[in-house]
Amino acid sequence: MEPILECRDLTKKYGSKYALYNLNLSLERGQIVGLLGPNGSGKTTLIKLANSLLHPTGGQILINRTEPGIETKKVVSYLPDRNYLGRHMRVDEITAYYNTFYDNFSMERAAKMMDALDIDRRARLSSLSKGTLEKVQLILVMSREAKLYILDEPIGGVDPAARDYILQTILTNYNENATVLISTHLISDIENVLDHVVFLQEGQLVLSESVDEIRTQHGKSVDTLFREVFKC
Repeated sequence: MEPILECRDLTKKYGSKYALYNLNLSLERGQIVGLLGPNGSGKTTLIKLANSLLHPTGGQILINRTEPGIETKKVVSYLPDRNYLGRHMRVDEITAYYNTFYDNFSMERAAKMMDALDIDRRARLSSLSKGTLEKVQLILVMSREAKLYILDEPIGGVDPAARDYILQTILTNYNENATVLISTHLISDIENVLDHVVFLQEGQLVLSESVDEIRTQHGKSVDTLFREVFKC
């Protein structure tokens, strides 16, 4: 089966500084992948390249065998690490907008998640707390029947009590042939849902390995190995 995301000597340079350098990476379908690394490791740059928000300096990135652009936006569902919604809209209005804009959006799935998190669909986004707004954004992203979900810090702004439900939402709202790529600093909180991890440092690949291999070959948790590799 063709990988959902592939990087071939992918390079991105800002002035004289490399954010990514000759990165070679392949992500298979049907798994949850943790994209991990310290600040400045190239995670955000990789995510932006995958969403055609940036263009490579060299090399190539492919999503579903296609360079990022209009076509790949149909199969990628992206959650940025900051608010991107118009705050003047109500929750039900932004949900209806998504339903109109994306052919693969499920109103039924969105409603189910809204109810489970007790979100008032008549509330204006401007009236929501930061944590509730982030939940709404995640629901919108996970209500699409995408092939690749890219989630940038999906649990960073929510209270610990809601994290388990959000992770469960991620687990139960993507099909078995889709891939979820999660960038986060809260490794211990998400480790139990991960199938595979990618470690980046200074724009280069340090490790790409299944969580089971890490536990059996290294005899350590992902969080422990991360701390040892990056001395944190």
